[in-house]
Amino acid sequence: EATLDLAERRRIRSAIRELQRQELERDEETLASKRFRPERSSHRQDNKENWPQSRCLEEEQQAALAALSEQLEAITSVEELTKLLRAAGEYEERKLIRAAIRKLRAEEIEGEAPFPCSGGEALESVR
Repeated sequence: EATLDLAERRRIRSAIRELQRQELERDEETLASKRFRPERSSHRQDNKENWPQSRCLEEEQQAALAALSEQLEAITSVEELTKLLRAAGEYEERKLIRAAIRKLRAEEIEGEAPFPCSGGEALESVR
């Protein structure tokens, strides 16, 4: 009786292992098919339907950013730009404002730096 139980247990274990192996193979096949699956046509259709609207929004955003860029060119105070930066909500707006702040700071640094001249001329002009 004990040997029959052991033989039955072995058959059950081997059947379980076989089922697990088959399940792993199915999972691997599913993953492989998902990696290389082309986009579904319905998804492309959705994109086509939304494309004109998103294009229009993008054009409006580009026009607004161009206007902001022109406005930033006129501002010469880092404090004003910092206020604008804190009030800005969109990433692209903040990006433009930060670039304008960097540009102003670079101009301020260039303005403070002494003009380059050769060492001998500088010493003679001091004497």
